[in-house]
Amino acid sequence: MFKVEHYTKSKEENYALVIKQLSSLLEGETNRVANLSNASALLNQFLDRINWVGFYLLEENGELVLGPFQGLPACVRIPLGKGVCGTAAKSKQTMRVPDVHQFPGHIACDAASRSEIVVPILKEGKVIGVLDIDSPELDRFDEIDEKMLEEFVKVLASYM
Repeated sequence: MFKVEHYTKSKEENYALVIKQLSSLLEGETNRVANLSNASALLNQFLDRINWVGFYLLEENGELVLGPFQGLPACVRIPLGKGVCGTAAKSKQTMRVPDVHQFPGHIACDAASRSEIVVPILKEGKVIGVLDIDSPELDRFDEIDEKMLEEFVKVLASYM
C-alpha cells in the first residue's frame, strides 16, 4: 500500500521524494489512465497553492484532449499551438507563466488561475501530452518547480 510521507525537507528533497513515490505507484502498471490519475492525485496532494493539476493528451489530429486531473472542470480540447498548453506541446518546451493574463492567447478554464506551468510529456522525442498546473497566485512556480516537474514527467513518460 502506498504511504504518504510528510514533506519536511528542502524543496528539491521533497520533490525527489514525490518522484520516488511516483515510481512506486507506477511500478508494474501499464494502464495510462490509471498512471495519469495517480500522478495527478499525487501532485495535487504534494503541491500547495495550486487550484488545478492534470494532463492533456495529444491526439493524432493535433489536438490536446483533457485527461486525468484534479480540480474544477476544464477545457476539453486545446489546439496545438494555442494557449499555454498548446504552445508548450508545439515547442516541446516547458512554459512557466508568472501571469496568465499577460500570455497572448491564454485559454481561461478557471478564472481563479493567475500563474501556470506546463511541461510537455515526451516519448521517443515525440510529444504525447502535457502536464498542466495552475495556481491562483501570481508567479507561483520557480526554476526548482520547473526542473523537478520535468524530472517527474520523465519518470511518468517511462511508464507510458
